Amino acid sequence: MTGRHAEDLLRDLAPRVLGAVVRRYGNFALAEDAVQEALLAAATRWPAEGEPRDPRGWLITVASRRLTDLLRAEQARRRREDQVAQWTISADRLAPAADEPQVAADDTLVLLFLCCHPELSTASQIALTLRAVGGLTTAEIARAFLVPESTMTRRITRAKQTIADSGARFRMPDGTERAGRLSAVLHVLYLIFNEGYASTSSGELQRVELATEAIRLARTVHKLVPDDGEVSGLLALMLLTDARSPARATPDGALIPMSEQDRSLWRADAIAEGTELITRALPVGPTGPYQLQAAIAALHDEAASAEDTDWAQIKALYELLLRIWDNPMVELNHAVAVAMADGEREGLRRLEELRGRERLAGDYRLSAVRAHLLERLGEKEAAREEYLAAARRATNRPQQRYLRDRAAGLSAH
Repeated sequence: MTGRHAEDLLRDLAPRVLGAVVRRYGNFALAEDAVQEALLAAATRWPAEGEPRDPRGWLITVASRRLTDLLRAEQARRRREDQVAQWTISADRLAPAADEPQVAADDTLVLLFLCCHPELSTASQIALTLRAVGGLTTAEIARAFLVPESTMTRRITRAKQTIADSGARFRMPDGTERAGRLSAVLHVLYLIFNEGYASTSSGELQRVELATEAIRLARTVHKLVPDDGEVSGLLALMLLTDARSPARATPDGALIPMSEQDRSLWRADAIAEGTELITRALPVGPTGPYQLQAAIAALHDEAASAEDTDWAQIKALYELLLRIWDNPMVELNHAVAVAMADGEREGLRRLEELRGRERLAGDYRLSAVRAHLLERLGEKEAAREEYLAAARRATNRPQQRYLRDRAAGLSAH
């Protein structure tokens, strides 16, 4: 058994083992500690002793035994505090025998729902999802979000305590609660992917590890809920967008806008998979924001060149999207589609309507789009000023560099 194979297998099994242990013992924090110890034991023993016949069962057994020890220790402490009644270990919570068959149910989805508990902030939902379901270490998550490890440790600890205090049980929510929680799960994955594909705060254009993790988790959700149109739509959107990654930057990291990218570098397999997903999902309905965004992404990916893009259809899809999703970025993208379909002047008129929107105030993209349209109209000085204004507001260094280069290019003519 190679070290790489063991690492991949353990990462795949980790959320399912954690879900099984949480389901049985109901103590998220202690369960995670126990599972981490089981994973560590597997990482050191399996390469030397060989992979067990039932790796998942092995991990659950080892984690359960460790958790039993932890619960007994906790029970003793509580007893000393006269709170033993809360922590008495019933017979069904004792570690199973190693040869006892394990429940085959995959608890990953339930775990995702637990991590997106409504009492948690979005930042805490994201961190806990990456930790418990994604299998990333606290240090890895801290690096991903550019905060000290101690800060991320406190954030994750508070999140787990909030879940414990809420009395949440390890189960799939029912009815309306499930629909609402699934929406939160998809939103968290959407945010993780967006930060990975177009980083807002790092020195890199993309955070590949975040985008890759978001796609992996979206695949997990889709595997467990294959008939949900929005789950399919989100996975399709990620694949169709991420397919352009190889063409987004020069070898030295400079941004290349989509209209100037070498489309032969786009990943054809990801485009084909994403297109098939959204083609199957759209006729089933109801149609949601992720499906519409995926349909727009597919139109971009299917165009042989920027000039061949079907902007009229993209504009129509954005207008449908605006009816169901109050999002300033959708309004901005709609203005771009209007400009490309109906002319730059009409697009600029739409942008003027957005200038007073509080949620777009200070966002560099409003000035960047305006600069681009002014440049297309030949109004170079006004375009240059807008490019510089956008560069001052942008927080990503490659984006700042791109915007300043565009402004400099206009000054040279």
